[in-house]
This record gives sequence, C-alpha cells and structure tokens, in this order.
Amino acid sequence: MIAFLPFIVAFILTAIVTPISLIFIKRFGIFDDPKTHKHPAIIHKIPIPRGGGIPLFIGIVVTGILFLPLTSKIVIALFFASLISLAVGVIDDKFDISPYLRFFINIIVSLIVVGAGVGIPFITNPFGGILYLNAIRIPFDFFGLQILISFSDIVAIVWIVWVMNMLNWSKGVDGQMPGIVGISAFVIGMLSLRFPLVDQNSLISTVLSFAIAGSSLGFLLFNFYPAKIFPGYGATSVYLLLAVVSILSGAKLATAILVMGVPMVDGIFTILRRILSGRSPFKHDKKHLHHLLLNIGFSQRSVALFYWFISGIVGTISLLLSSKGKLFALIMVVVLVGGAILFLHFILSHNNDKKSI
Repeated sequence: MIAFLPFIVAFILTAIVTPISLIFIKRFGIFDDPKTHKHPAIIHKIPIPRGGGIPLFIGIVVTGILFLPLTSKIVIALFFASLISLAVGVIDDKFDISPYLRFFINIIVSLIVVGAGVGIPFITNPFGGILYLNAIRIPFDFFGLQILISFSDIVAIVWIVWVMNMLNWSKGVDGQMPGIVGISAFVIGMLSLRFPLVDQNSLISTVLSFAIAGSSLGFLLFNFYPAKIFPGYGATSVYLLLAVVSILSGAKLATAILVMGVPMVDGIFTILRRILSGRSPFKHDKKHLHHLLLNIGFSQRSVALFYWFISGIVGTISLLLSSKGKLFALIMVVVLVGGAILFLHFILSHNNDKKSI
C-alpha cells in the first residue's frame, strides 16, 4: 500500500498546481492560437493555454524528492535532464523553435541520464536465454580519441529519444496523452513491484512510475475534452521520465512497448509514410491515427477513450504473459493497428477521390 503513496501525492499536487500554473501561463501569453500557430494538425478553434508540462513536472519531481534518495546519481541526473526538457519545451510552447533543435536536445538529455548509469544491459530472448547488450562494444573515433561505446548505451539512447518523440505525437486530441502516459506508467509501476524495493533502481522505477501515473491523472482533470490546458512540448520532460523508468523496471521493455503499442505503431507508420513520400520525418501533417479516427466521425472524447481502452487492455495482459507471449502479442498489435491505419488511409483517400470527381 505504501508503494501507491507517490500516486496519491502526485495526483493531489498536480490537481492543485495546474490551475495555479494556468494563471501564470496566461499572464505570459503561452497560448496555442489557431489563428497565429499555423500547424497542420491543429483541430481546436479557440486559443488554448499551452505549458501543461509545468504542473506535470512539478507534481512528479516534488513527489520524487519526497520519496527518493537525493544522493542517487541517477535521480539527480534524471531530474536535471527532465528540467532541461521542460525549459526547452516551454520555450517552444511560446516561440515554436525548430523541430531539429528540439530533437538535438532530446539526444542531449538522453546522454545525460545514460551517462549517469541508465542503460539496457540485456534483453530476454523470447525463445530462451538472455541477450547481453553490454557485452558488445563499438569503437568510435572522437577527434583522434578512440572510445569504446557499449551497445547497451546506444539502445538506451535510441529508446529514450524514440519514446519522447512518439508520445509527443500522441497528444493531438484532448485527454489522449495523459491517459496513455498514466496507464503506461501504472503498468510499469506494477511491474516494478515484482522486484525488491531495497534495490535502488527498482525503488526509483516504482516511485516515479506511480508518480507519473498520479500526475497524469491529476492533469487529465484539466486536459480532457474540452481542454482548459494543453500539455505542450514541455511534457517531453514527462516522456523522458517514463522512458527511463521503463528501463529501470528490470529492463522489461517488451511490457512498455506493448502498453504503448498503439502510439508506437502509429509513430513508426508516420515516419515511414513521410519518408516514402519524400518528406522529412519532422514535417508535421494531419494523418496520425487519431486524425484518421476523427475524419471517420469519432469525437475527441471517443478517440481518447479508444486509446485508453487499448492501452489498458494490452497493458494488463502484458503483465500476465511470458516473453514469448509478449512477442506474439506485439506482432498482433502491429498487424491490427498497422492494418487499421492502412485501411483508414485507403477509405479516406477513396472518399476524397469520389468527392473530386
């Protein structure tokens, strides 16, 4: 029961801090105004405050300070990297900086936490045995200086950067992101409870997972349709934390991949679609899965509930599956979600062709 205290504390903190943050966000003019913010994915009609990453960050980090040892190098590095993500995100919420600069910052903050000792030393082979990633060393020439980089660190950096960007694409509908993040964090927290809390990594993962879940739920009170505040790019500070706790929870990435399966498959299809059409993967558009669902008649609330439902069901099942079972479940998620995306694209493009005749 004590393990769930971070959830309660983070929920209360975020629910209190969000309306207070709104006062300052409005005072500094941090709005998403569809008249001035020319983003192709915008679906709202009136100016909505951005900067939701601020109360989310406060709720999680204050909870972490209360329950975690601040002598931990990982905790300090994680909070510092998250603060950098928040600062850059709030600047972007106000001024819309380059997506390439944001991506570069994503890499920098992932390097900070990996440098503090966060890595993926192994992954479980679903067909038996363990694959030790830290046994592979890759030589790297840095201005004449020969450096050996562990493959486990490279995988961790790629995973963290991917989660930060993939979840950022999953906030296009009111309530969508905090629901996905909250459910994912709760599932990872439950997974962490399988390991003794005397282990520092398990303690960090458990506390922060439930803190992220509680904070997301507290923020959802103000972000569900019709939203009073948007997460903004500052919420990448939370995605960074979620990516790291999924690593610290015993390197059970298969569970994290499954519970975030829908936005993950959508993200992969988005990148492939943009590249195959000769466009930059950073080029925004209005063709994510949530946009397709809106185009066939779903309401914003229905889209958010759809994402929550799938994440909740798959996340719960993943806690009961073996490594081999998770592999087959992941294949099913890819096939079903990917198939749905391709089918919706076909139907909508066919309807558009009919209208143009």
